[in-house]
Amino acid sequence: MTSDPKAATAFYADVVGWTPQGIGGDRDYTVLNVAERGIGGVMVLPPDAKTQPPCWVGYIHSADIDADVQRLKDGGGAVHVPPAEIPQVGRFAVLADPGGAMFMMLQPSTTGEMPPLGNETAGNVGWRELYAADGEKAADFYAGLFGWKQVDAMDMGAMGKYRLCSMDDTGLAIGAIMNKPEQVTTPCWQFYFNVPAMDSAVNRVKRGGGKVLMGPHQVPGGNWIVNAVDPQGAYFALLAPFR
Repeated sequence: MTSDPKAATAFYADVVGWTPQGIGGDRDYTVLNVAERGIGGVMVLPPDAKTQPPCWVGYIHSADIDADVQRLKDGGGAVHVPPAEIPQVGRFAVLADPGGAMFMMLQPSTTGEMPPLGNETAGNVGWRELYAADGEKAADFYAGLFGWKQVDAMDMGAMGKYRLCSMDDTGLAIGAIMNKPEQVTTPCWQFYFNVPAMDSAVNRVKRGGGKVLMGPHQVPGGNWIVNAVDPQGAYFALLAPFR
């Protein structure tokens, strides 16, 4: 969600390599494709969200969105937009966990989904981090709501634990939950977009008017990361196997 969809679309198409595709009709929404597969979208900030800065908001799959939203409310979460229909897509809701981090749920209208993109595919989301108001409580909340499992935890000293999470029984960690750093004013999700090589991606970020806030840093496993902000002010991160 951004203040300038046209500029943001051009920026990410260059930096990450996504192919933009307008959906037509009366909805001003652009799908971002990886090899003809939609990976995300760009839209203008809704009128009732003008106090919300530009940001990325992730969707979490739901098999029964009404039941999941009720369990979210029972667990102390907030409902910003109750379940509503997107024609030919499914039912979605805009929500927040008890700490205030916003996310969405989507119950697709079709069951014949294509196989998921590999977690390391260029342009895919390669990692997710929740900067939580309270990492321990947040981990318990998402485990109770979606069945996510903590597969490991690293001690980060004053910042508490970095909890690696799996969304199924494979034990494959695809994200982590942590206490939010001081410089992060509001609990939120951070998304790492895969790029082939880091230094050239950093150059594209700077060339497009974005700013690198941290990195490049090498992380356990050998990948390289940067944390950045786009020209409209939305935070994002990049992940690459090579410098």
